[in-house]
Amino acid sequence: MEYFVAPGSVVRDIWGKADTVLFIFAGAAAEFALNKAVDWLYFTGKLPADPLARLFSTVDYARQIVFAERAAAERAIDTIAAIHGAVEAKRGMSIPDWAYRDVLFLLIDYSIRAFEVLERPLSAPEKEEVFTVFRRVGARMGVPGLPESYAAWLLVRQQHLDENLAHSHYTTDLYRQYRRHLGKLRYGLLLQAQRLVVPPHVRALLHLGNRTWLPLLLPLYRRTQHLAASKWAKAGLLPAAYKDRILALDHQPAVLAS
Repeated sequence: MEYFVAPGSVVRDIWGKADTVLFIFAGAAAEFALNKAVDWLYFTGKLPADPLARLFSTVDYARQIVFAERAAAERAIDTIAAIHGAVEAKRGMSIPDWAYRDVLFLLIDYSIRAFEVLERPLSAPEKEEVFTVFRRVGARMGVPGLPESYAAWLLVRQQHLDENLAHSHYTTDLYRQYRRHLGKLRYGLLLQAQRLVVPPHVRALLHLGNRTWLPLLLPLYRRTQHLAASKWAKAGLLPAAYKDRILALDHQPAVLAS
């Protein structure tokens, strides 16, 4: 059977573990709040109404694609494109191409950043593999202007960070919603994770600062991540509504139905 991402790929390692996915989630939450096209997410009303659910839907689609058989993955990608097309039709205008690229780029970047924070440095071929997987997603969606290599992507990624992010009233509102949905303690942990994983430019725009105590806990995490207590703590630090979804991230899904 042919998979969209081959068994044994580092991309499966990255997206098959709840801890790593949660750090990707934290980075995505930061960049969604700053993106100049975030008004598109406000247009549907889903992001401000339940930002955690909206961000989890992005993560869920990415995981489906990573672990699916090729045909099923391509159908999932086509579904994403159709959903966006319907929103464009309803609003009567097109989502900018750069906004599509931004979402692909942040998935690439935080896949690498989260894994390296929690696990180990990735080799150059492994980073290229992460890039290639999400480039294939973008190509299937018909997103134009995608770079051809990881090295080329690094330059374009920085350009996108410089040009497509800004602190706006949407940023302020989204962070207010994050705090309301997470609660004070969990919101504080989100900020700690973001300080650790986001690029310097994102950290500066959000006024996050550099102080975080999470690196002090990483050696302990690496020694105890396989223990049942780790799953208990993970579940306890997230809203009860998401407990099962978070714990399920530690189990790589079976082949999706064709």
